[in-house]
Amino acid sequence: MQIKTIKIHQKDNVEVALTALQKGELINVGNLQILLQENIPAKHKFAITDLNEGDKIIMYGVLVGRATTFISKGGLISTQNIHHATNNYQLKERKTQWHPPDISQWQNKTFMGYPRSDGSAGARNYWVVIPLVFCENKNVDVLQEAFMKALGYQEKQSPYEAMVQRFVKHYQSGSQEILPVDLAIDELERPEKIFPNVDGIKFLTHTMGCGGTRQDARALCGLLAGYVTHSNVAGATVLSLGCQNAQIELLEEEIHKRDPLFSKPLFLLEQQKIGEEKKLLEEAIRKTFTGLVMANNIHREPTSLSKLCVGLECGGSDGFSGISANPAIGYTSDLLVAMGGSVILSEFPELCGVEQELSDRCIDDATAERFMQLMTLYNQRAVESGSGFYANPSPGNIKDGLITDAIKSAGAAKKGGTSPVTGVLDYPEKVTKPGLNLLCTPGSDIESTTAEVGAGANIVLFTTGLGTPTGNPVAPVLKLSTNTTLYNKMKDIIDIDTGPIIEGKETIEQSGERILDYIIKVANGEVQAKAEALHHDDFIPWKRGISL
Repeated sequence: MQIKTIKIHQKDNVEVALTALQKGELINVGNLQILLQENIPAKHKFAITDLNEGDKIIMYGVLVGRATTFISKGGLISTQNIHHATNNYQLKERKTQWHPPDISQWQNKTFMGYPRSDGSAGARNYWVVIPLVFCENKNVDVLQEAFMKALGYQEKQSPYEAMVQRFVKHYQSGSQEILPVDLAIDELERPEKIFPNVDGIKFLTHTMGCGGTRQDARALCGLLAGYVTHSNVAGATVLSLGCQNAQIELLEEEIHKRDPLFSKPLFLLEQQKIGEEKKLLEEAIRKTFTGLVMANNIHREPTSLSKLCVGLECGGSDGFSGISANPAIGYTSDLLVAMGGSVILSEFPELCGVEQELSDRCIDDATAERFMQLMTLYNQRAVESGSGFYANPSPGNIKDGLITDAIKSAGAAKKGGTSPVTGVLDYPEKVTKPGLNLLCTPGSDIESTTAEVGAGANIVLFTTGLGTPTGNPVAPVLKLSTNTTLYNKMKDIIDIDTGPIIEGKETIEQSGERILDYIIKVANGEVQAKAEALHHDDFIPWKRGISL
């Protein structure tokens, strides 16, 4: 018998529809029988008691909104009858006791990682080319064109180029009929890689480096230093114009902060010193090729799972996110923490309403206070600009059941599991402690993923209920669907389906274990993330302003 609804927490006064429900249906909720007063779309909620104007809406056991009008038992919860609301938070007693999951089946497992001199280990071995300022983006593009096909990292011709050429030939033959797509795309074989131990060269362009504040330049250099020192990176070529705010010396300072004994090959080229663009590019090509030869001498070796640092992200979330995919990777997070690994929970606008729980879980008062200060200051800045955390849910979120930021946040926080919070980081700081780390970033998917990788995540778990085609240049981003319908619809971008949780075919724990096994395969290099295969190399630094 299919389960039609779920009450997430015993304190909740709303129920979640797991499938579309019709007006007039009788729904059993515990000992209650509720007559639905309206059609309830799948992923949306209905009241399980009469609610008067001003009454609290409780979900996940926390305040997520207040009724703006009377809502009858069995009535749909919508933007028309509730608004965002959360409880205040303050420093309270530490609640750091937790029950680590059983990790016996992974006790002797390792992954095949690339060893780094700072003691970390990479799941990939990349060379990166980075501009310190947007003025150098064109030169980075020229280097990308020079290297990618010549070294076997890109097809000589993409299937879509082949498709257009077929259309052109067909048209030139005199036919006015356009070929069907399935007849126009060929599977093109990628040439053999010149450097088999180098997983790729990644080219990170951006729109910053000059014209902003000195704080913007410092933050950019900190983020770029996070990528240069990243465990998945063997070395870097950095292009500078010379007169911008983001100076080479600033980048070197930030690298030293993250790795005082930094020893990777790093080539710093300044165009205004070198002169002609042609000379700059020739020098960049010469040095980058030399660096690739060095990087190719690094080999994978058995590595403790404690060297994994996993970013936790969500994007295109829906009403199932907090029920299936997010708690599933939350259990994966607990497994990794129990084995001595690190996980990163970010997106501070999507922790709104669960601040008290997270601050209580911080290992000491100083860590809790830093988290609360960052949350308060971030929301205050948003309010001063005419917005606030309440404005975070996107139209897609709202359409699929996440109608207040607190509802979205209470489900998003499930990604962090149940372990104590060992570190709280401000952007663009780097993880230095094992365990659960909170990183201040926007809820914006790509800005947050970019920041998590800059903080050290060598793999990212990205949950989605609507489908989000994104990735990262240096870290595999694994997509997890919240429902099987989405997985079947967008298999080209989604790696793992957690829909069986909704269907009652799998527990959260079983799903979390399955996810960890998949992470190990990806870390080994046995399996490519879909985002890697599709070259989803999205990189957007956060300009420290208001982005929700």
